[in-house]
Amino acid sequence: MAIPTSRTHEAAKLHISPELCNGCGLCEQVCKDFSIGIVDGRAQATTTSIFGCIGCGHCMAICPQEAISVSGRCLSAEDLTDLPMRGDAADYRSLKKLLQRRRSIREFKDKAVEPELIDKVLEAVRTAPMGLPPSDVHVLVFDSPEKVRKFSRDFCVYLEGLKWLVSGWFLALMRPFWGKANDALFRDFVRPLVLSYTGAMARGEDLVTYDAPVALYFYGSPLCDPADPIVAATYAMLAAESLGLGTCMLGGMHPLIQNGRAARRFREQQGIRFGSREGLIVIMGYSRVVYQKGIRRSLAAVDYYNGA
Repeated sequence: MAIPTSRTHEAAKLHISPELCNGCGLCEQVCKDFSIGIVDGRAQATTTSIFGCIGCGHCMAICPQEAISVSGRCLSAEDLTDLPMRGDAADYRSLKKLLQRRRSIREFKDKAVEPELIDKVLEAVRTAPMGLPPSDVHVLVFDSPEKVRKFSRDFCVYLEGLKWLVSGWFLALMRPFWGKANDALFRDFVRPLVLSYTGAMARGEDLVTYDAPVALYFYGSPLCDPADPIVAATYAMLAAESLGLGTCMLGGMHPLIQNGRAARRFREQQGIRFGSREGLIVIMGYSRVVYQKGIRRSLAAVDYYNGA
């Protein structure tokens, strides 16, 4: 029994050395699948796990005796790394300042992003938490302005064949079936978006990816936790900000390439492996503008549960 992802359909295997185990019980505490129990003062694999070992690695990461290793689900003992010292990590003040400095950048210098910076962003992304290991997040990297612009052009050509979806007659026809909210979404957002994308590209302007030097497209598989690509994209955005790059998250393209035969052909042409419930493109490069002030944002609501 195991939870499938696009990368594996098997449960991971626990290897526990009884000679090294001192029965401290830390592994049992952190295993939320109940795959480990303490029996006669030693850790042992149980037969009462919920899913079968999912390969999170918590047990071998916490074991002070290095008595546990996990193999399978794209994980092995070789994947253990030393944790940075607490004093070397960003404190809240530093992190908040990074977050406050970030602005969405759509104006970029005509300057290439060094390959080593792209590698550093991707290395940071690998640390992102996931709903279920191994990560089912896929990243399509456009590492030059020429590649980014080609994707934007291809996307606009694809959209030209879908303009009937935002035509007046189609929206009027569909309104009784999909309701006021979807009607408003298509009329007030999807229709202007499609027309602006294609109209600007016809004039030689790129409003899809803003002639960014680099773009990273984050998406999942049909088995992926839908939040995972969004979390990974957020890590990429913050990592790029820390490296002195401007970034912007673009969510308008992903939903338009998910459904139908034309969408599937487009994905195949672009090297996109799967349709995905959620996805984001993060563009990045050296900013051509410098903001003088930040903007204080707000949440829709913060409600404390009272248990009533």
